[in-house]
This record gives sequence, structure tokens and C-alpha cells, in this order.
Amino acid sequence: MDGDGGVSDHHYLAFDLGAESGRAIAARLDGGALTVREVCRFANEPVRQNGALHWDVLRLWLEMTRALHDARDTRFDSVAVDGWGVDYALIGERGNLLENPYHYRDPRNEGIMPQVFERVSRERIYAITGIQFLQINTLFQLYAACRRTPKLVDAAESLATIPDLFNYWLTGELVSEYTNATTTQLMDAGKRTWATRLLDEIGLPTRLLLRIVQPATIIGAVRASASEGLAGTPVVAPASHDTASAVASVRVGGPTAFVSSGTWSLVGTEVAAPVISAKARDLNFTNEGGACGTIRLLKNVNGLWLLQACRRAWAAHGRVESYGDLLAEAADARLAFGSLVDPDHPTFLNPRNMPAAIAAFCRQTGQPEPASRAQFTRTILESLAMKYRLVLGWLEELTGERITEVRIIGGGSRNRLLNQLTADATGRMVLAGPVEATALGNVAMQAIATGAVPSLAEARRVIESSFPAERFEPIAPDRWDAPYRRFLDYVELTCA
Repeated sequence: MDGDGGVSDHHYLAFDLGAESGRAIAARLDGGALTVREVCRFANEPVRQNGALHWDVLRLWLEMTRALHDARDTRFDSVAVDGWGVDYALIGERGNLLENPYHYRDPRNEGIMPQVFERVSRERIYAITGIQFLQINTLFQLYAACRRTPKLVDAAESLATIPDLFNYWLTGELVSEYTNATTTQLMDAGKRTWATRLLDEIGLPTRLLLRIVQPATIIGAVRASASEGLAGTPVVAPASHDTASAVASVRVGGPTAFVSSGTWSLVGTEVAAPVISAKARDLNFTNEGGACGTIRLLKNVNGLWLLQACRRAWAAHGRVESYGDLLAEAADARLAFGSLVDPDHPTFLNPRNMPAAIAAFCRQTGQPEPASRAQFTRTILESLAMKYRLVLGWLEELTGERITEVRIIGGGSRNRLLNQLTADATGRMVLAGPVEATALGNVAMQAIATGAVPSLAEARRVIESSFPAERFEPIAPDRWDAPYRRFLDYVELTCA
């Protein structure tokens, strides 16, 4: 529906950039019903150069301009870009890109956190930013850059997160969208502005930081240099962090938690204000900005990356396994609870060989090593389900709310085995979908920005009716109690 009550027929183009691939999604909102189609999909493959791991953003930009060309025959109400968080580009004089952005898994971040804490305490950083401590956060990446390549940082005039970079190339406007800015750990969570005083104490260059804009802001128009066919089309800053867009697509909060499932699993809930306490800090929860003034209280879990990395390792040895085949084999109940791992053990962040890293963890904890690809897959999925159970319990402690329902969204919601294991492990109803949650949340912010939808609640209602969720009821959840107690011992090992 239109904001003025008229019948809608609106078209939107959403670019959704993930850690493995990017997509252009065309959406049509007509009479309160939303439909989407994939314009194109393209790989997002990092590149190694001079021993460092970088994102190939110029290749991504080429693919985006091709998508704009392919979609030129549709008259779009707007265009918007969402992408992953924490990584950034340095922009120099005349707006030039100084280097391909570093990948968050690059080893330059290792050992940086203790150096920062020598300057400003962990407690003070969390009290201001409310952001969980991960070595991949922009704060630590930028600190590493200032030490390793100070002349390059000196030459920079602006720091742009990944979606901000592509918005700049689309429109010529350099701004920082709020939800992605919060992932940097450079913001004051309470004031919702850059934490300039804190950053000065750490020794980071605040002159690089851009003006912050909120989700559903029209920041400019497509330039002819980006697309002659779509020149002049408004460009909207959605909730440009991909998880923020995904969560914007569904009703969460109160008794309903979310798992944004993909390379990472983001397990959390939606709250009205940041939860910044010693307990939240010690459990390493994060308070990231959400759409329309909300906060996403969540914890990062190293998600389906473990299975992705296993598949990559197996393919390198000549055996390519489809996800469908792996999941079908892993569904065999005889494989249940053979071995368990903590998905967030540091050795799983970016090992050279993921199956070897999992096998080593099992040996270290006195468990049998998985003997087949099906056993590796079952180990990963059961371990993820158990980690979700643990994090959901912590969420209840932090919010005082009983969580009775889990909403799994994103590409990982297609993993019906993991959905059922999650219901069983947690003893909670699981609602899975939409698969295209991130693109749909992106479109929701475009519809709000252009006046086609009056509110976030109405946008979520349209998405819910257009893309119904699949339900998974818990089956024999008590069978998980003894293995879960075993799993907790492995988590304690990781914490130690």
C-alpha cells in the first residue's frame, strides 16, 4: 500500500553483498504483496596480495554496474546497497580508493586487542561502544593499519564501510550509514554518534569519520557514470549492515529471538535501548544499531563458515560435495552426538584446513575424530544448535524475557536439518524464513524512504504475508540434555 492510501505498484533494486557472493534483487510491491526476482548473482572471492588477504571491491563494482545495465528497462523507485560489517575502505584525495580493503580474516589483526587495551581498558571501551570484542572489529583493524602502514592512513581523507563505498561510487556522496557504523566499535552506543574522545585516547584518526545518516535516508541519485539507463534514480541508505537488513524483515523481540544464519550466525533479539552491563560485557554481547531506532542485542557465533571451509578443503582434494548430499547423509540419526566442538574456538576462525582443525579439537577433548564427511557435517550442525541454546539462555538473563520462539532467517534458513536440530536442542519453536531476509529488509527500508509503506511494522506485515515461515516443532528435546552438559565443558575450554 502507498503511504497516502493509494494502490501501490513500486519497483526497487536491492544489492545484497555477502562474504561469499553478491546479488542484485529486483522487487515489486503491488497491492500489499511483495515479489522478488534475482537479476544476477556474482562471486565475492577475496584475493591474496603481498601476503595479505583483501576484498576485490573493484570486481564487485564491475558486477554491480553490469547488474544496473541488465536492469535498465525497469523504472525503479530507488536502489539500495547492504553488505557485511567491520571492513572498510580508505578514500584519498579526489575520492580515489587507496588500496583494496583488507579482509576481516587477514592475520594483521592478530595480537592487536591487547595493545589497544594497554591504552584504554576493555571496560571503558565497552561502556561507551556496547560492542562485543572481536579482533575483526574496525577499531582493531584501523589500529593495526596505523601501526603497519601509517603513511597510507595519513594519505586518507575518509573511511567508508563497504556499503558506504558503493553508495559513494553510485552517487558521489560520502556518508556513513548508522547500522553499519555501529559494527565498527567506533561509535558511542548511547549518544549514537562517533566516540571521538575515546578514539583520541586510543590514538585513532577521527578526521576520517563521515557524517552519519539513519536507515531509510535518500542520500543521492545514481550518476550517469554508474549507469546511464538508471541515472537519476534515488539511492537509499537501507539498514546497510546485512544483519540489520535481515532483522528489519521480520517481527522479533520479546519472546521471539532471531538467528541470522549464514557464514556467521548472529543470535539475538531486538530491544529499544542498548544493554550495557558488566554481564553483557563478560558474555561478549553486542549492541548494534537496527532499523527505525531499534537495537540488536546479539552475539556472533562462527556459523556455517565451518561447513563452507570443510567443503573447500574437500574440493581441494578432488571431491566436490553438494550441500544437499552432505545434509542428506548427516540426517542419519545414528550419527547423533558422536563428537561436539565449540564453533567459536579460535582455531576455527581461519584455519588452513578446517577438517584437520575439527579433528584436532576432538583429539584435544578426548573425543573420536569424525571419520566421514557426514560425521563432520553432523558434528558442525549439532554444535551450532547447542551454541544457539547457550546464547539464548544468556539472552534471557540479559533481557529478563522468556524466549519461546526462534526465528531463523537468511540463506541458512534453507538448512532444514539445522532448523530441526535447533528446535530439538533448544526446546523452542523454530520459524524458518524468509531466505531472502536481507534483500527484503533492504527493500523495506526503500519502501519507507520513498513513502510507499508508512512504518517498519507495516513493512514487516507485508513481508510476513508474502513470504510465510516454515515451522519446526521440538522433537524429544530431553535427549539433548546430557550431550549439552558435555558441550558446555568444551565451551569452558575455549573460554580458558
